[in-house]
Amino acid sequence: MPRLHTRGEPEINVNKVDFAELTPPLEQFLAQAAYLQLTVFETLAAAVAGAPDTESKEAVSTAAALSLKKHHGLIAEIARKRKDAAAAMAPYAGRIDEYRSRTIGSNWYETMVTSYVTAGLLDDFSRGLASGLPGESARRVSDILGSDDGHRLIADELRKAIGADPRLASKLAMWGRRLVGDTLLIARSSLAIPASGHPDEARLEPVFTELIAAHTRRMDALGLTA
Repeated sequence: MPRLHTRGEPEINVNKVDFAELTPPLEQFLAQAAYLQLTVFETLAAAVAGAPDTESKEAVSTAAALSLKKHHGLIAEIARKRKDAAAAMAPYAGRIDEYRSRTIGSNWYETMVTSYVTAGLLDDFSRGLASGLPGESARRVSDILGSDDGHRLIADELRKAIGADPRLASKLAMWGRRLVGDTLLIARSSLAIPASGHPDEARLEPVFTELIAAHTRRMDALGLTA
């Protein structure tokens, strides 16, 4: 049976889970992944103004730029198919925008946790799904999604904030736990669903078990309880 791995065990490659039968058609995958990256950028870009000092502003703006680079890479893949990117993303915008509004955070520190948790989970998930894409698209998209996204910069900002005010730790850990459910739901909605409309839960369980295990390790790295 799949299980959550204990702290200290070697990191597991989420791509080892067989995503191939869960991967949606290429254009659908690209449109959703591109719009999700755009929301990560929007969250970080909006957080720049609320950063506590110039150093933090620079770190967050750099992370935002890296997320935008991923978005542009996915948009280029849509263009390869001679499709209009805006039109391709439009059907998914409402659902993803609603998700972003629920997870934005009530202050700068929560917004940083949002970026750290949701981008980590969604990037793991999208890279796993990309393994089921056809031909060279799988390699190109995996390279885009695996590129630097400024994750380390956000982690450093959170460690700095918690170090300055240890009382933040319990509040941010609680906020991080709240984010997981909504993020897994938005991920699940991106899967290819069988004609019956009822996905095979036995096939989905290992996928989400691995995602949560990787998330737990990321929270451990901050000294926060997942």
